[in-house]
Amino acid sequence: MQAQLQELIARARAEAAALKTRPAFEAYKASLVGPNGSLTGMMKTLGQLPKEERPAAGKMINEAKVAVQAILDEALRAIEASELAARLGPAIDPTLPTPDFPVGRRHPLTLVRDEICRILGTLGFTVREGPEVETEYYCFDALCTPSDHPARDAQDTYYFPEKTRFGNISKKGDSEKYLLRTHTSSVQIRTLLAEKPPVRILSPGRVFRRDNADATHSANFHQIEGLVVDRGITVCDLKATLDYLFQSLLGPGTKTRFRPHYFGYTEPSFEVDFAATHLSKVGKEWIEIMGCGMVDPLVLEEVGLDPKEWSGFAFGLGVERIAMTLYGVDDIRHFYANDVRFVRQFS
Repeated sequence: MQAQLQELIARARAEAAALKTRPAFEAYKASLVGPNGSLTGMMKTLGQLPKEERPAAGKMINEAKVAVQAILDEALRAIEASELAARLGPAIDPTLPTPDFPVGRRHPLTLVRDEICRILGTLGFTVREGPEVETEYYCFDALCTPSDHPARDAQDTYYFPEKTRFGNISKKGDSEKYLLRTHTSSVQIRTLLAEKPPVRILSPGRVFRRDNADATHSANFHQIEGLVVDRGITVCDLKATLDYLFQSLLGPGTKTRFRPHYFGYTEPSFEVDFAATHLSKVGKEWIEIMGCGMVDPLVLEEVGLDPKEWSGFAFGLGVERIAMTLYGVDDIRHFYANDVRFVRQFS
């Protein structure tokens, strides 16, 4: 029997290697271990052997059965690999560049900026832009903040060397200093000097201030400022505009409130708080969000407008603060980390 089993194993090894399809494999498997298979028939002869020979014969048959099963398993793996290769097609060279270009996504700050401009665009606002490198005149002097004004202490930083020149952006020529702008209000002055009222503009852009970086502050961030100058503009127009903006951003249940404040280029001036239904989740009813006010008559006179004929309002908000509220971002530094995993969350 030992010789027969060795011959069966050798034959199975040779014949199983030639199997190419699953039906052929199943048929061959049945010829070995099926009800009428060769190995099954040899197992049935155990009862015909003398008692003293049965243990040794049974051990040999079990060992042969294990060997045959291993041969069948290997043959099946080869057939499965062949079937998978047929479905996949020719082999791919992983060192070749991908034929597909990665699909990019807009940054969450871009999404929020564009949405604010879209909402206010329905009210007739148009976008104006200006240089990030500004002069003292446009950044401070024209906005009722002269060099000795206390409000400049926290803002007149990031100056360039006095001999630095940046082309034709100065009003006073070589006598003026240049700095990185601290707000986009400078765009409002440039617009009023170049255009006649009525004016209704938004000035989005990056600004720079001497802030220590933490979860809610950054030395550079993004603003959107709005300006309206026309005849008969009042605080009611300002309040209605901001109500429309925040209800469009955060839902119809959103409310805003004004608190008296001081800004050098608006009079009266207000801090704006808003309340929305989702704020209850963070344990707050009101959140401070921006500043605003009526354009100071001195600013109108500086750009050649008669404050008895013209009036207006201005407001400014931080894009990052709006984005953090909309998306539940708890650290402003996430916006600047260049981590694509963060950006992919937004659409």
